[in-house]
Amino acid sequence: MLNPQHLATFSAIVSAGSISKAALRLGCGKSVISRQLAKLEADLGARLIQRTTRKLTLTEVGEAVLLEAQHIDRSLANVEQISGQFQQEVRGRLRISCPRPLGQRYLIPLLTEFTQRHPRVEITLVVEDRLTDLVAEQIDVAVRVAHLEDSTLVARKLADNPRVLVAAPSYLQRAGTPANPADLAQHECLLYISGTRVWDEWSFQDGDTVTPVQATGRIRANDGMALVASACTGAGITVLDRLLVEHELASGALVELLPQYRLNPGPPIYAVYPARQWLALNTATFVAFLQERLFR
Repeated sequence: MLNPQHLATFSAIVSAGSISKAALRLGCGKSVISRQLAKLEADLGARLIQRTTRKLTLTEVGEAVLLEAQHIDRSLANVEQISGQFQQEVRGRLRISCPRPLGQRYLIPLLTEFTQRHPRVEITLVVEDRLTDLVAEQIDVAVRVAHLEDSTLVARKLADNPRVLVAAPSYLQRAGTPANPADLAQHECLLYISGTRVWDEWSFQDGDTVTPVQATGRIRANDGMALVASACTGAGITVLDRLLVEHELASGALVELLPQYRLNPGPPIYAVYPARQWLALNTATFVAFLQERLFR
């Protein structure tokens, strides 16, 4: 296979008019230039330049090869220009993955703001709750709520994830308001499930005292937003990530219970992307944007 660098050197020799001038232009020794030209001719099995003490003359093969070499020169210059544009201006395609609740509640509104800031960016949002394979699925950035273990990913922490105990005013009017964790045994609890596991062990901390509670209830769901909706209808009391119920707490649709107690937090929220030696400017800019604007 031909070495493109040798073709570029050949083009530079012709453009400069001599090997010595080409060497000065390329910043290397005459012997290096001569060896590269000789290697190109050997690979092609044809002489490209007739050399005399006074001038260089292209052979017929040399003229044909020069035309193609000049195409390569232009292509390389265009590639350098394209790379420079993408590293100097936020532009191009950006593929983002995010869990459904975060996408619906927080990320989608911010994407509008980001594309208004950077009108040459094209965004594809993949909203799903499974952990995507970033490399296989060509994901540039994923927002994850998890304790990360994959060392092949670069992670940037976006926020901690506190949890709250909530219920609708209609439920509290009907069933009463718990005054302490032990009272929850008398209440209908809405429980989160993952596969066959039921997250029914709630832990409440007040100073150094930890009170475990075995929550019971007839409604279970594997989706946080489904539990939010159930709680808003007055179906019962539930523990959820605060970020999922900020709007309902602000509007009064849900009320925080036992605020004097601290619940075990959920997994932190990260922006993750594949480890790369050269991170695209649009990816780096979007991660910085998330750190600036998400949950603020």
